[in-house]
Amino acid sequence: MAKQTGIIRLKGTIGGISFYKTADGHLAREKGGVDASRIKNDPAFQRTRENGAEFGVAGKGGKVLRNAIRLLLQNAKDKRVVSRLTTDLLKIVKTDAVNERGSRTIEDGNLELLEGFEFNINGKLGATLYTPAVNAFDRVAGDATVGVAPFSAKKRIAAPAGTTHFKMVMGAAEVDFTKETFVFESDETAVLPYENAPTAQIDLTATVTANSTLPVVHVLGIEFYQEVNGEMYSLKNGSYNALSIIDIDTV
Repeated sequence: MAKQTGIIRLKGTIGGISFYKTADGHLAREKGGVDASRIKNDPAFQRTRENGAEFGVAGKGGKVLRNAIRLLLQNAKDKRVVSRLTTDLLKIVKTDAVNERGSRTIEDGNLELLEGFEFNINGKLGATLYTPAVNAFDRVAGDATVGVAPFSAKKRIAAPAGTTHFKMVMGAAEVDFTKETFVFESDETAVLPYENAPTAQIDLTATVTANSTLPVVHVLGIEFYQEVNGEMYSLKNGSYNALSIIDIDTV
Protein backbone atom coordinates (compact mmCIF):
# COMPACT_ATOMS: atom_id res chain seq x y z
CA MET A 1 0.00 0.00 0.00
CA ALA A 2 1.07 3.60 -0.54
CA LYS A 3 0.53 6.72 1.56
CA GLN A 4 -1.24 9.71 0.03
CA THR A 5 0.66 13.01 0.17
CA GLY A 6 -0.24 16.49 -0.86
CA ILE A 7 -3.08 18.84 0.03
CA ILE A 8 -5.97 16.93 -1.57
CA ARG A 9 -6.89 13.59 0.01
CA LEU A 10 -8.83 11.11 -2.15
CA LYS A 11 -11.46 8.57 -1.11
CA GLY A 12 -12.90 5.94 -3.44
CA THR A 13 -11.62 4.08 -6.50
CA ILE A 14 -10.00 5.59 -9.59
CA GLY A 15 -8.49 3.52 -12.38
CA GLY A 16 -8.20 0.38 -10.26
CA ILE A 17 -6.60 2.23 -7.34
CA SER A 18 -8.53 2.40 -4.06
CA PHE A 19 -8.03 5.48 -1.88
CA TYR A 20 -9.06 5.28 1.78
CA LYS A 21 -8.45 6.69 5.26
CA THR A 22 -7.13 4.70 8.24
CA ALA A 23 -5.72 5.45 11.68
CA ASP A 24 -2.32 5.59 9.96
CA GLY A 25 -3.41 8.30 7.53
CA HIS A 26 -4.69 8.41 3.95
CA LEU A 27 -3.56 5.34 1.98
CA ALA A 28 -3.88 3.92 -1.53
CA ARG A 29 -3.65 0.41 -2.93
CA GLU A 30 -4.30 -1.41 -6.17
CA LYS A 31 -7.68 -3.08 -6.40
CA GLY A 32 -7.50 -6.82 -7.00
CA GLY A 33 -7.73 -10.26 -5.43
CA VAL A 34 -9.53 -13.52 -6.05
CA ASP A 35 -13.18 -13.51 -7.08
CA ALA A 36 -15.48 -13.89 -4.05
CA SER A 37 -17.52 -16.72 -5.59
CA ARG A 38 -14.36 -18.74 -6.15
CA ILE A 39 -13.28 -18.33 -2.53
CA LYS A 40 -16.74 -19.45 -1.44
CA ASN A 41 -16.91 -22.60 -3.59
CA ASP A 42 -13.48 -23.69 -4.83
CA PRO A 43 -12.04 -26.62 -2.78
CA ALA A 44 -8.63 -24.99 -3.12
CA PHE A 45 -9.81 -22.25 -0.79
CA GLN A 46 -11.08 -24.53 2.00
CA ARG A 47 -8.43 -23.26 4.42
CA THR A 48 -9.33 -19.68 3.50
CA ARG A 49 -13.00 -20.33 4.28
CA GLU A 50 -12.07 -21.93 7.61
CA ASN A 51 -9.85 -19.02 8.54
CA GLY A 52 -12.56 -16.56 7.57
CA ALA A 53 -15.17 -18.37 9.66
CA GLU A 54 -12.98 -18.32 12.75
CA PHE A 55 -12.03 -14.69 12.22
CA GLY A 56 -15.75 -13.94 12.11
CA VAL A 57 -16.26 -15.77 15.41
CA ALA A 58 -13.51 -13.67 17.02
CA GLY A 59 -14.94 -10.46 15.58
CA LYS A 60 -18.45 -11.17 16.84
CA GLY A 61 -17.10 -12.23 20.22
CA GLY A 62 -15.17 -9.00 20.55
CA LYS A 63 -18.28 -6.99 19.73
CA VAL A 64 -20.32 -8.85 22.37
CA LEU A 65 -17.66 -8.26 25.02
CA ARG A 66 -17.28 -4.59 24.13
CA ASN A 67 -21.05 -4.11 24.24
CA ALA A 68 -21.17 -5.86 27.61
CA ILE A 69 -18.72 -3.45 29.26
CA ARG A 70 -19.61 -0.40 27.15
CA LEU A 71 -20.57 1.65 30.22
CA LEU A 72 -16.94 1.52 31.37
CA LEU A 73 -15.29 1.11 27.98
CA GLN A 74 -16.61 4.40 26.62
CA ASN A 75 -14.38 6.18 29.17
CA ALA A 76 -11.23 4.10 28.60
CA LYS A 77 -10.34 2.86 25.13
CA ASP A 78 -7.85 3.47 22.34
CA LYS A 79 -8.41 3.68 18.59
CA ARG A 80 -7.19 0.13 17.98
CA VAL A 81 -9.08 -1.66 20.73
CA VAL A 82 -11.40 -3.41 18.24
CA SER A 83 -8.59 -4.93 16.18
CA ARG A 84 -6.46 -5.74 19.24
CA LEU A 85 -9.33 -7.53 20.97
CA THR A 86 -10.25 -9.44 17.80
CA THR A 87 -6.64 -10.57 17.40
CA ASP A 88 -6.47 -11.89 20.96
CA LEU A 89 -9.84 -13.64 20.69
CA LEU A 90 -8.73 -15.29 17.45
CA LYS A 91 -5.73 -16.70 19.33
CA ILE A 92 -8.18 -18.10 21.88
CA VAL A 93 -10.34 -19.64 19.15
CA LYS A 94 -7.26 -21.44 17.84
CA THR A 95 -6.70 -23.08 21.25
CA ASP A 96 -10.06 -24.91 20.97
CA ALA A 97 -9.16 -28.61 21.02
CA VAL A 98 -12.79 -29.77 20.86
CA ASN A 99 -14.15 -28.62 17.52
CA GLU A 100 -12.84 -29.02 13.96
CA ARG A 101 -10.92 -26.25 12.23
CA GLY A 102 -13.36 -23.71 10.86
CA SER A 103 -15.86 -24.51 13.63
CA ARG A 104 -13.75 -23.68 16.66
CA THR A 105 -15.25 -21.35 19.27
CA ILE A 106 -14.21 -18.85 21.89
CA GLU A 107 -15.88 -20.66 24.79
CA ASP A 108 -14.10 -23.93 23.99
CA GLY A 109 -10.74 -22.16 23.81
CA ASN A 110 -8.47 -20.98 26.62
CA LEU A 111 -10.23 -17.79 27.68
CA GLU A 112 -7.69 -17.20 30.43
CA LEU A 113 -5.36 -15.89 27.73
CA LEU A 114 -7.45 -12.72 27.76
CA GLU A 115 -6.54 -11.92 31.37
CA GLY A 116 -4.50 -8.73 31.54
CA PHE A 117 -5.96 -7.32 28.31
CA GLU A 118 -5.71 -3.52 28.36
CA PHE A 119 -8.53 -1.65 26.66
CA ASN A 120 -6.46 1.55 26.49
CA ILE A 121 -2.81 1.16 25.53
CA ASN A 122 -2.33 4.88 26.27
CA GLY A 123 -3.26 4.31 29.92
CA LYS A 124 -2.52 0.76 31.00
CA LEU A 125 -3.78 -0.29 34.42
CA GLY A 126 -0.58 -2.25 35.00
CA ALA A 127 1.45 0.94 34.56
CA THR A 128 -0.96 3.13 36.51
CA LEU A 129 -2.02 1.40 39.74
CA TYR A 130 0.80 0.28 42.04
CA THR A 131 -1.12 -1.08 44.98
CA PRO A 132 -2.58 -4.59 45.34
CA ALA A 133 -6.19 -5.06 44.26
CA VAL A 134 -7.62 -8.35 45.54
CA ASN A 135 -10.39 -9.74 43.33
CA ALA A 136 -12.65 -12.76 43.75
CA PHE A 137 -15.71 -14.32 42.14
CA ASP A 138 -18.35 -16.39 43.93
CA ARG A 139 -20.06 -18.33 41.12
CA VAL A 140 -22.77 -19.71 43.42
CA ALA A 141 -23.88 -16.22 44.47
CA GLY A 142 -22.77 -14.50 41.27
CA ASP A 143 -20.77 -11.88 43.19
CA ALA A 144 -17.58 -10.39 41.74
CA THR A 145 -15.59 -8.32 44.23
CA VAL A 146 -12.50 -6.11 44.35
CA GLY A 147 -10.85 -4.96 47.56
CA VAL A 148 -8.09 -2.38 47.87
CA ALA A 149 -6.48 -1.57 51.23
CA PRO A 150 -5.97 2.11 52.15
CA PHE A 151 -3.19 3.73 50.11
CA SER A 152 -1.72 7.10 49.19
CA ALA A 153 -2.97 8.01 45.73
CA LYS A 154 0.05 10.20 44.91
CA LYS A 155 2.44 7.41 45.87
CA ARG A 156 0.55 4.47 44.35
CA ILE A 157 -1.12 5.90 41.24
CA ALA A 158 0.87 7.19 38.26
CA ALA A 159 -1.61 9.85 37.21
CA PRO A 160 -1.22 12.10 34.15
CA ALA A 161 -0.24 15.73 34.64
CA GLY A 162 -3.14 17.95 35.69
CA THR A 163 -4.94 15.27 37.73
CA THR A 164 -6.70 16.57 40.85
CA HIS A 165 -9.10 13.65 41.44
CA PHE A 166 -9.65 10.04 40.40
CA LYS A 167 -12.24 7.29 40.56
CA MET A 168 -11.88 3.50 40.61
CA VAL A 169 -14.40 1.45 38.64
CA MET A 170 -15.06 -2.26 38.25
CA GLY A 171 -17.48 -4.47 36.42
CA ALA A 172 -18.47 -8.08 35.84
CA ALA A 173 -19.84 -9.35 32.53
CA GLU A 174 -21.45 -12.78 32.15
CA VAL A 175 -21.02 -13.41 28.42
CA ASP A 176 -22.73 -15.90 26.12
CA PHE A 177 -20.55 -15.76 22.99
CA THR A 178 -22.80 -18.22 21.12
CA LYS A 179 -26.09 -16.39 21.63
CA GLU A 180 -24.32 -13.00 21.62
CA THR A 181 -25.95 -11.94 24.89
CA PHE A 182 -24.63 -10.76 28.25
CA VAL A 183 -25.44 -9.72 31.80
CA PHE A 184 -23.41 -6.82 33.17
CA GLU A 185 -23.18 -4.92 36.44
CA SER A 186 -20.65 -2.37 37.66
CA ASP A 187 -19.62 -0.50 40.79
CA GLU A 188 -17.44 2.51 41.45
CA THR A 189 -15.97 4.69 44.18
CA ALA A 190 -16.85 8.30 44.68
CA VAL A 191 -14.57 10.80 42.94
CA LEU A 192 -11.58 10.87 45.30
CA PRO A 193 -8.88 13.53 45.77
CA TYR A 194 -5.48 12.78 44.27
CA GLU A 195 -3.40 13.46 47.36
CA ASN A 196 -0.85 11.99 49.78
CA ALA A 197 -3.36 11.22 52.53
CA PRO A 198 -4.43 7.55 52.50
CA THR A 199 -7.78 6.56 51.07
CA ALA A 200 -10.34 4.56 53.02
CA GLN A 201 -10.66 0.84 52.34
CA ILE A 202 -12.14 0.35 48.86
CA ASP A 203 -14.63 -2.51 48.37
CA LEU A 204 -16.48 -2.85 45.09
CA THR A 205 -19.07 -5.50 44.16
CA ALA A 206 -20.91 -6.42 40.95
CA THR A 207 -23.44 -9.25 40.78
CA VAL A 208 -24.35 -11.40 37.77
CA THR A 209 -26.55 -14.51 37.48
CA ALA A 210 -26.17 -16.94 40.38
CA ASN A 211 -24.88 -20.42 39.44
CA SER A 212 -24.27 -19.34 35.85
CA THR A 213 -22.47 -21.79 33.56
CA LEU A 214 -21.15 -19.00 31.32
CA PRO A 215 -17.72 -17.32 31.46
CA VAL A 216 -17.57 -14.18 33.61
CA VAL A 217 -15.19 -11.38 32.68
CA HIS A 218 -14.02 -9.16 35.56
CA VAL A 219 -12.64 -5.69 34.74
CA LEU A 220 -11.03 -2.96 36.84
CA GLY A 221 -10.21 0.59 35.88
CA ILE A 222 -9.25 4.10 36.94
CA GLU A 223 -10.65 7.39 35.63
CA PHE A 224 -8.90 10.75 36.07
CA TYR A 225 -10.45 14.16 36.64
CA GLN A 226 -9.46 17.79 36.94
CA GLU A 227 -11.40 20.12 39.20
CA VAL A 228 -12.07 23.58 37.77
CA ASN A 229 -14.18 26.07 39.73
CA GLY A 230 -15.81 23.30 41.73
CA GLU A 231 -16.70 21.18 38.67
CA MET A 232 -15.12 17.82 37.77
CA TYR A 233 -13.97 17.37 34.18
CA SER A 234 -12.68 14.15 32.64
CA LEU A 235 -8.97 14.78 32.20
CA LYS A 236 -7.92 15.07 28.53
CA ASN A 237 -11.28 13.54 27.52
CA GLY A 238 -10.36 10.32 29.29
CA SER A 239 -7.41 9.56 26.99
CA TYR A 240 -5.35 8.26 29.94
CA ASN A 241 -8.08 6.37 31.77
CA ALA A 242 -7.24 2.71 32.36
CA LEU A 243 -9.42 -0.40 32.07
CA SER A 244 -8.12 -3.96 32.20
CA ILE A 245 -9.42 -7.53 32.41
CA ILE A 246 -8.24 -8.77 35.82
CA ASP A 247 -9.91 -12.17 35.82
CA ILE A 248 -11.94 -14.56 33.67
CA ASP A 249 -13.87 -17.24 35.53
CA THR A 250 -15.06 -20.29 33.63
CA VAL A 251 -16.86 -23.46 34.74
